[in-house]
Amino acid sequence: MMKPMAVLLAGMLVFFLRCPGEEQASPGSVPARINGRTPELSVQSDTLSWSRPRFDERQEERAVMVRTTILGAGQYVTDARVLDAMRHVPRHLFVPEKVRRAAYQDRPLPIGSGQTISQPFIVAYMTELLNVKPGDKVLEIGTGSGYQAAVLAELTPEIYTLEIIRELGEQARTRFRRLGYQSIRVKIGDGYYGWEAHAPFDAIIVTAAAGHVPPPLVQQLKPGGRLVIPIGGIYQVQSLMLVTKKNDGSFHTQQLMPVRFVPMTGTVQEK
Repeated sequence: MMKPMAVLLAGMLVFFLRCPGEEQASPGSVPARINGRTPELSVQSDTLSWSRPRFDERQEERAVMVRTTILGAGQYVTDARVLDAMRHVPRHLFVPEKVRRAAYQDRPLPIGSGQTISQPFIVAYMTELLNVKPGDKVLEIGTGSGYQAAVLAELTPEIYTLEIIRELGEQARTRFRRLGYQSIRVKIGDGYYGWEAHAPFDAIIVTAAAGHVPPPLVQQLKPGGRLVIPIGGIYQVQSLMLVTKKNDGSFHTQQLMPVRFVPMTGTVQEK
């Protein structure tokens, strides 16, 4: 059964133009000790290797979240790798301490700067839609606290994320380094233009609603690549859309479900 629109409330960030900046977490960084416990690193070594931090803290709550909130919603999320990612990434470490008690409830939570972290169900569902494979290059528009990027980094090391609110972007950089997410690259800038220097991307995810799909994002998508974006205005019914780019450069669009995100502002509002 489809979740009601009110439950799918998943605002992430309000966009405005800032000066660009980029940083990748240092490969030699060491995960922080969380409550006196150092997370172990899990390494995939089939054809590609990268570090993925592991946290024992509140692990059972994450398991319950996956079982009741994500699997309990029906056949929206079935990829075992996505489900494992949701079990491993510590959502409570991506929200302020004052709301950490509610970290594994299926609802958005405030993260500062007037923004929120998306609810676990919508994070898992949008991740599933991208169909990410190890080695794929993924662009995220709207870093927020960094939770979505960390989930994606469970699936591939090639994660590039753009945040237009400088304070949030810098906090996310620090958080990735502290927690051990070594392969995520962060840039401060307007997400409308994507990240051309690292294009093309196998998948692109946008975590704020736009009135249209920004053309630069479609241009930076590989043939066969997927783009997930909420389309619609702040006072309109928004639709979660899956855009697939064809080999001839055209694209196919699927309307999936009603959602409600905060609007993408900045350049997208001028077009």
